[in-house]
Amino acid sequence: FDELHLSEHIMKAVHEKGYDVLTDIQAQSMPLITQGKDVIGQSQTGSGKTAAFGIPMLGKVIAGKGVKGLILTPTRELCVQVRDALCSF
Repeated sequence: FDELHLSEHIMKAVHEKGYDVLTDIQAQSMPLITQGKDVIGQSQTGSGKTAAFGIPMLGKVIAGKGVKGLILTPTRELCVQVRDALCSF
């Protein structure tokens, strides 16, 4: 996570959640997202997809500058789960 150059606030949350090692989906997608590239990824449940896409996206958000990212989910329940996970960062 350290080599992703995320903000202090996000890094603090990452460490507080106990994230130490990137999963495969995180290692493959996070560097691209931090570079501003669009990514579509697929991985098993519990593999860290929300963090893989959400953490670098949050790093690009600037308050008051409008929408910076869009996450589509197939169900309302998953939407709430993703929202809650991202709010924790």
